[in-house]
Amino acid sequence: MPVPILKQGEYLIASIQSTLSDVELVQLQRELVERVKRLRSRGVIVDVTVMDVLDSFACRTLRTIADMLTLCGAETVIVGIAPEVAFAMVQMGLTLGNIPAALDLEDGLTLLEKRLERRKKYGGA
Repeated sequence: MPVPILKQGEYLIASIQSTLSDVELVQLQRELVERVKRLRSRGVIVDVTVMDVLDSFACRTLRTIADMLTLCGAETVIVGIAPEVAFAMVQMGLTLGNIPAALDLEDGLTLLEKRLERRKKYGGA
């Protein structure tokens, strides 16, 4: 099932609607990079609220997405990690690296705006 990607001003919001297979995660990665480049988006929010598991492949793919989008000039924020998912990730030693996370979409948008403002203030893209 493809992930809907909505444009909200200069941001993209990818709202995962169901657990994704490895192939679908890679498809999401390609689609986000293509859209960021085409639409010149400055930020991306990936909403994982419905995911009840973030395994090692999903975590690695999310880190790769964030790294690729950074190279394209966009910030990435992950939102909606459920407490039990976070607990399981810590127990398994999984991390999202330097990708910032927020509780929900509203907090994610606020965090994204702050990160972009900080980048602008300190000479980033």
